[in-house]
Amino acid sequence: MQHDNHSTTPITTCITIRTLFLSILFFSLSSLYSTAKATVTELDHIAVIVNDDVITEKMIDNRVFDFKKQLKLSNLSDVDASSLRKQVVERMIRDQIQLQKSKQFGIQVDDLTLNRMLDQLAASNKMSLDDFRKTIELEGLSYSRFREQTRNELIIKNLQQRLVVSKISISDQEIQQYIEQNATQDDSNVIYHLRHILISTPEEATPEAIKKAEVKSDSVYRKIIAGTDFEHMAIKESSGRNALKGGDLGERKANELPQLFVDAVKKLSPGDVSKPIRSASGFHILQLVSSSDNSVIVQQTHARHILIIPDDKVTDEQARETLLELKQKLEDGDSFAKLASKYSNDPGSKKTGGDLGWASPGTYVGKFESVMDSLKINQISEPFKSQFGWHLLQVLERRDYNQTQANKEKAARKAIQSRKIDEELRLWLRRIRDEAYVKYLDKKGDE
Repeated sequence: MQHDNHSTTPITTCITIRTLFLSILFFSLSSLYSTAKATVTELDHIAVIVNDDVITEKMIDNRVFDFKKQLKLSNLSDVDASSLRKQVVERMIRDQIQLQKSKQFGIQVDDLTLNRMLDQLAASNKMSLDDFRKTIELEGLSYSRFREQTRNELIIKNLQQRLVVSKISISDQEIQQYIEQNATQDDSNVIYHLRHILISTPEEATPEAIKKAEVKSDSVYRKIIAGTDFEHMAIKESSGRNALKGGDLGERKANELPQLFVDAVKKLSPGDVSKPIRSASGFHILQLVSSSDNSVIVQQTHARHILIIPDDKVTDEQARETLLELKQKLEDGDSFAKLASKYSNDPGSKKTGGDLGWASPGTYVGKFESVMDSLKINQISEPFKSQFGWHLLQVLERRDYNQTQANKEKAARKAIQSRKIDEELRLWLRRIRDEAYVKYLDKKGDE
């Protein structure tokens, strides 16, 4: 059993005690160990030398004990003991090397940061920190060791971010290629809700009969596009089995539909109707009711603002008063763009007259978005304060925006990034392992 120790994602949120300790298992596989030199006593001797540091028998025994406990909770208690020990030792060596490099770069995690991380872990398991600690200890695991492993995990994530992750780049071309390559693979997981009209043709239709059906289907299509209700047209004209249901086919997975249907609707937005498509049974008209293809319609807002940032020379009250004066000027007919260019402290929007462009929900901090959502078109807000300073905000326009493509691009970027991180970290870990001086003094850990 082997797990990479270079995961850059947070510990998986767990819901039950069993899954909690499953996550601790994966976490511990990537945990790091103290680089402090061990004091060698008769009860504890050096097992492995790693550059200028050591791993002792006691350290190994502790980690093997923890893993055995966690494997038992994960129903994997039958793992071979010698294989487990060898795996633990190698993991400890790699982790020791990375901790050494972290020291070279001055990377540390203080107690405040560590406590915040532990609070987050406890909260993700719907526990208080005290209950989280008790749960770990009730299973026979050392909370103090878990705490230090958490600290070291944060250290190594910072190291990997600095030396590997931050150097990875993804081009727009890579994203588009990924989307195109995976387009057909994703179809089988899509659930479509369709309505259907069939203008049928005889089994051995003559050219005249086919033409007649084609003309009729085109006429039906044009009536629907002009505003006639699809369901009414289905009841009136369709030869399909679901005609009396308004042509409703219900929700079906893509692989449960004819590929002809999937090809016709996969680029439609909800409510859109396909042009008539021909099959052996006649001409089909389809309406997409909805799909699970991550199609997301959101309301975007186009706004502009003036930002005044309080500092040593400008108090909160002075910033607010300035914005009140600017609002009066705007109401008297002054140009918002000119005032923003002159007075705003926002370097990004100052150059464009305060224009923030189009934004989807979640783009801005809570207070700013709350005020923006409350405004009518062209309305100017009262001065208000966010974490960035004092704002005067105006909403210019709103629109419904299909965010499907943006979501696909976001998912593609994440998938490509994950693959690249995995590849680069694998190479980097192998390189630093090969460059390190490692000497086994314990035959049980020898390779």
